[in-house]
Amino acid sequence: MSVPALKDANTSLDEIKKKEEHAFFDIGVDRTDLGRPDSLRFNILTWVLDERYDKAIEELKDFLERPSDYPNFQSKITRFINHSIDLIYAIKAKRSFPGINSLTRAKQQELREKFKEHFRELQYVLKVVEKVQGDLRVQDVRSTIYVVRALWFSAIAIILLAFWMEMVHGLAKTGYIVFDDAFGRVANWLAEAIGF
Repeated sequence: MSVPALKDANTSLDEIKKKEEHAFFDIGVDRTDLGRPDSLRFNILTWVLDERYDKAIEELKDFLERPSDYPNFQSKITRFINHSIDLIYAIKAKRSFPGINSLTRAKQQELREKFKEHFRELQYVLKVVEKVQGDLRVQDVRSTIYVVRALWFSAIAIILLAFWMEMVHGLAKTGYIVFDDAFGRVANWLAEAIGF
């Protein structure tokens, strides 16, 4: 009967250690600071906070290899993604440091501050990746607007050119013929009236 009680004691001791470690590395981040719930930043930071580092690294690598709508997107974010992976490894090393309880309080605090610094830097780098993606999206929309404007202006220019050509070659010739005929009739009438 004492074996199950011993097993429960070990389980509760493990839970207490995990809670202490979690409290030690708690950075007090608000979930709203992690981004939109379906964004890359939210997923990566949530997995890092939940100590699922391999899943976070795998997601970053998949994001980098995924085809993009923008041709130069991957070349712009490769260094940021690689730096994010390095930061995740650094965070993992800080959180799973062996014998953390045997360190002095100053060393523990230094380790905790490094963890916070790496986490904030990871958060910033992922924001930069989102900003690059947003900038490329805006640039793509702007180029689309430029193309539509160019088509609109060229259509107006073609219509104005067609109108001008119609005026010069069609109406102007007809107007010259009508004016010449009217002038000839008036000249003939005046000549008859004067008696020529």
